[in-house]
Amino acid sequence: MCTSERPDIKTAIDNLKQSLPIGKKIGLLIKNSLIKITTLKSCCGHPGEPGC
Repeated sequence: MCTSERPDIKTAIDNLKQSLPIGKKIGLLIKNSLIKITTLKSCCGHPGEPGC
């Protein structure tokens, strides 16, 4: 899963620079953020995706 307990801004920005359509990027960002919020964890379980 994710390697660190703390979010890393550089990794988050790198994940957002992936070559995906903007709609898919925003969808993954929202989905993964909601997973982190509902599970009260700092990782959604999808490392490398936007929002994780």
